[in-house]
Amino acid sequence: MTSHRRPAGRVSVNIRCVSSPPAVDTSYKTNVPRNANMAKLQAGYLFPEIARRRAAHLLKYPDAKIISLGIGDTTEPIPNVITNAMAERAHALSTIDGYSGYGAEQGEKKLRAAIAATYYADLGIEDSDIFVSDGAKCDISRLQVLFGSNATIAVQDPSYPAYVDSSVIMGQTDLYQQDVQKYGNIEYMRCSPENGFFPDLSTVPRTDIIFFCSPNNPTGAAASREQLIKLVKFAKDNGSIIVYDSAYAMYISDDSPKSIFEIPGAKEVAIETASFSKYAGFTGVRLGWTVVPKELLFSDGHPVAKDFNRIVCTCFNGASNIAQAGGLACLSPEGLKAMHDVVGFYKENTEIIVDTFTSLGFNVYGAKNAPYVWVHFPGRNSWDVFAEILEKVNVVTTPGSGFGPGGEGFVRVSAFGHRDNIIEAARRLKQLYK
Repeated sequence: MTSHRRPAGRVSVNIRCVSSPPAVDTSYKTNVPRNANMAKLQAGYLFPEIARRRAAHLLKYPDAKIISLGIGDTTEPIPNVITNAMAERAHALSTIDGYSGYGAEQGEKKLRAAIAATYYADLGIEDSDIFVSDGAKCDISRLQVLFGSNATIAVQDPSYPAYVDSSVIMGQTDLYQQDVQKYGNIEYMRCSPENGFFPDLSTVPRTDIIFFCSPNNPTGAAASREQLIKLVKFAKDNGSIIVYDSAYAMYISDDSPKSIFEIPGAKEVAIETASFSKYAGFTGVRLGWTVVPKELLFSDGHPVAKDFNRIVCTCFNGASNIAQAGGLACLSPEGLKAMHDVVGFYKENTEIIVDTFTSLGFNVYGAKNAPYVWVHFPGRNSWDVFAEILEKVNVVTTPGSGFGPGGEGFVRVSAFGHRDNIIEAARRLKQLYK
């Protein structure tokens, strides 16, 4: 750059622009192609995406006092009767007599027996039908491996995103169709206020697998006995298998079935997954189970349970022995009472959230049998509502469209939170929408 003296008030500058050489990508690449199914996935998994947006909000407003009613993570301490049992088991591992290494991949016999006796008494489910795991979400993916890439699936719309995303990863789907917000080769069974959050099965084509969650995440709706009778008949008529997610069954307070196996004939067409996560605060401890009845057979007559056992033995070394000690304590008389107390606490939170939105004139759904409140914002984009609530009152919710196209126009509000935070969130929401 050179400059020359000019009359006052005028400065002339000559600038030479030299182009930089193009950036060269020097990173090493292998010759292994990327799994094409991973490239089909849209953006990030829903809940990490919410966490990313929450973190971005905190960068923008570092002093913001955020209350999270989005991701369904428990907040209250695990009851002492349960943690004491885990602590005792952990301490025993430091002794010669108490140490144990690998356990049975299917779970410890005492825990399998306790699960069968507690949740499936008189339903014809035996200890050997139960596979203890590190949580229902993990078992969903193991079941997808069991079914394979050629299986066709149906899901409730809206539904927990793990069903769809695991199906995409397995190669069961076609590409994402942006115009309808759906993946090809998945049947989306619309569940809305208009149909009581139960799909019109007469319009649903046959699929190999039907993922069905009750009480539902995110809508909170629990299927009635009559509805589940229809579902089991539909599966039997079509030769399909139901994967029934009962992770919130303990929140049911009416006469809705808590297990699919309460329905006659279900053992011939259904698998059930369940978890201690939302009952005992085990979201970090990780313990659940899957029931695969011996009556459930593939089209060639081979027992489904035998193949699932092989999947489990190949992909899993069994749930933590410390976590299983906690699970056994959960199912003791004292543990069951403690879990009911925890569930009752979250249900009280749910009532506060419901009262808040109904007082503001919103239509709300769910809540009665689940820790989730499904709030309708007619004509609004779910992510816009999510952003509005986060930006204006520092409360995190979950956009309904993240659970499928049927969730557009709704947000899910979780009741998992400390009571003071729930009350404060209610105050802020009333201030925003009054």
